Amino acid sequence: MARWLFASVFCLIIAAPAHAFRCGNSLVSEGDTRSEVLAICGEPAEVETRRTILRRPHIWIDGRYYTLGEGYVEIPVDIWIYNLGPRRLMRRLRFEDGRLVEIETLGYGYTTRQPERPK
Repeated sequence: MARWLFASVFCLIIAAPAHAFRCGNSLVSEGDTRSEVLAICGEPAEVETRRTILRRPHIWIDGRYYTLGEGYVEIPVDIWIYNLGPRRLMRRLRFEDGRLVEIETLGYGYTTRQPERPK
């Protein structure tokens, strides 16, 4: 019984949160900036940067979300895809206004083929 309890607690401690993923020995989690993710994980396999969304301006005060005004502002949205190889699942990271807001798990990665050298 004591072993089972210890194993359960140990697994809970070392498990990464659902809104995070491991890059090497570090974790990337929601709220990180693009530069922090780039420093931890390196260059993504694919980047999409041509999206924007409209959102009401907001501010956080003491953990509460307050909207400001009646208008909308344009927020840039970037999508980064990390191919972690054929034995690991790929990740799609969504950045809004430079902050990581969503981490989505995709299917297994793939191996990239090296271009053939001309003979």
